[in-house]
Amino acid sequence: MKITMRIPSLVFLMTSMASAEMVGVDIDIHEDVLGGKSWGLSGPYEKMIGTMYFEVDPSNSANEIIVDIEHAPTNAQGNVEFSANFVLIKPKRVERGNGTVVLGVANRGTRRMLTFFNHGHDEHGEWDAVNPTAEEHFGDGFLMEQGFTLLWVGWQFDVPLSRPHGSRVFVPRVDPDEPIEGLVRSDFVVREKIFDRTLADRNHVPYPVSDPDAPESVLTVRDDVEDERQVIPRDQWDFARLENIDSQEGIGEVVPDQTRVYLESGFEPHRIYEVIYKAENPEVIGLGLAALRDAVSAFKYGSPDDLNIPPGSINHGIGYGMSQPGRTLRTLIYMGFNEDEQHRKAFDGIIAQIGGAARGSFNLRFGQASRDAHPFLNFFYPTDIFPFTDVEQTDPVTGVTGGMLSHVPEEFMPKVYNVNSSYEYWGRVSSLLTTTVDGEQDAPMLDEHARVYHFAGAQHLPAEFPPTQTNGQNLNNPNDFSWFMRALLVRMNEWVVEGTPAPPSQYPLISDETLVGPAEVNFPNIPNINFPTKTHKAYRVDYGPRFVSEGVITKEPPEIGPAFPILVPQVNEDGNELGGLRTPGLVVPLATYTGWNLYNTEYGPTDTASHMSGSFIPFYATKVEREAQGDPRLSLEERYENRDHYLGLVAAEAIQLIEEGYLLDQDLREILEQAGVIWDSIDN
Repeated sequence: MKITMRIPSLVFLMTSMASAEMVGVDIDIHEDVLGGKSWGLSGPYEKMIGTMYFEVDPSNSANEIIVDIEHAPTNAQGNVEFSANFVLIKPKRVERGNGTVVLGVANRGTRRMLTFFNHGHDEHGEWDAVNPTAEEHFGDGFLMEQGFTLLWVGWQFDVPLSRPHGSRVFVPRVDPDEPIEGLVRSDFVVREKIFDRTLADRNHVPYPVSDPDAPESVLTVRDDVEDERQVIPRDQWDFARLENIDSQEGIGEVVPDQTRVYLESGFEPHRIYEVIYKAENPEVIGLGLAALRDAVSAFKYGSPDDLNIPPGSINHGIGYGMSQPGRTLRTLIYMGFNEDEQHRKAFDGIIAQIGGAARGSFNLRFGQASRDAHPFLNFFYPTDIFPFTDVEQTDPVTGVTGGMLSHVPEEFMPKVYNVNSSYEYWGRVSSLLTTTVDGEQDAPMLDEHARVYHFAGAQHLPAEFPPTQTNGQNLNNPNDFSWFMRALLVRMNEWVVEGTPAPPSQYPLISDETLVGPAEVNFPNIPNINFPTKTHKAYRVDYGPRFVSEGVITKEPPEIGPAFPILVPQVNEDGNELGGLRTPGLVVPLATYTGWNLYNTEYGPTDTASHMSGSFIPFYATKVEREAQGDPRLSLEERYENRDHYLGLVAAEAIQLIEEGYLLDQDLREILEQAGVIWDSIDN
């Protein structure tokens, strides 16, 4: 069924007519979910897919924080127009739901709440980039059973074109009297020899080169992030692509292309290439954050009848984002986007999952919203930058003072979770969330407003079981923390709706020696397992005098200062972490679960932590086996009497976590089933 309509702004009356905010919506798909299937007290759900239209007043104080909004084109009313696609999944009678909209911030166009919270899946993989229609897409229906209204609104402008149905925002370019020029930096590492490469991060949309012959154009190469850059002579490369290619020799027709870079001798694997070039008239990308803000405000304070949401039926909004979207939400709160044009609080709760201690390039001139930071991918972008902790600190090296939440006015302060896995300690500088800048002490916490949860012994996202080996030397880590997240989402909703505080923060501490320097980790000597010798680092980075005040980078490459001290979780004799929230399967282990893995020879330097991967290192089944291999970790038969004994211990740990509020009792059966599957795979 297709409904196409442009709803006038009067339909979306807010508490005042002074600002435009959301002004209309086109609905392309409107249908019942799974043929009208009913979920608990929430009843049947419906799904709407289409486009939301926004207008913002550039003179409104809530919008003055948007970089370059003063240069954006305006309509007859003096407002800036933009749009974003959306997906809405809600109870047909929304008043039967729990009154909370969860806005899932899409990750490079993909929408992952159903896969993560509901354990939905699809045989084709990224179903969440298109239209969820089948039973398996909705998994066990957890979010529906809880009564949440689910909303995805595009915020990222440079989503890969290969995801045409992915969530994206459509924002205008600046339209000044004179062109706005700036430098753009693109670095990349390839796995195999190639001769031309996009200027974008991976497969995203790049800024085109405005002047290929500009003297500022520079291509360099180095082997390590801290190595000196070697300039490649200008006559050996160009902004071009190779057509009709002989892939072995790199012979073909060189065609000018303002979105790609070509190297005559070819880009070699595992070397860091970096090209700097001039571009002009960028998109006003901070409007993407305004889209998130204004969408959730419309649901809370407006009465969008054509979306079948009666006034007063949605009273609270929670923002949820994993990985890059977690950093998006951290940036949104830090920069002041939780105040809407009517000067009301937009999000009541924020869940920033596996984003580390970072922010991102989401409201900058020539910002590349896709860029992040890893041990050997995307270097020195405005991601791992001070401040890191919620409370205010002063960096003793630079003298700069700041905090993530310390400056947020009380009336716009949401409840905040920073939730991370072990990988984020090795690959996303998570220790800086909870330590003083010098790495010597635990930092004070804003317990009234915020929580920090560390999922011990987990990788960026849990691997499927049985796990496979991808970019690392070891099997990927299947330690499943989604059960924690289901409970923590329920607890967040209770916190914002009822005022019931979420369970206490759980993370490793300097004070009890569960957070230590990488060289102090007492990792066991397991045969054929290499322990990391270094972590990803956060550096003091100088992007020029206009970066903080105007969101404009004038130094490319930036000037790099000393790194911040990075700490990681301490482990026990099995190599399993001691601090943080530990799953029952980690407390009663069948394996060593780590947040790190080292690159294999295909993917990168073999002494460097592989991006987003952890390790699963099973115990041997018998004492004879493990002694024959020289493994110091006890075998299954030395730990447990049998399968039932093991599962009984897992159940006891799970029940304790249920009582503490970190797990849901309804999930106990499946947690035990998962544990049984892992046991059977090892004890065969």
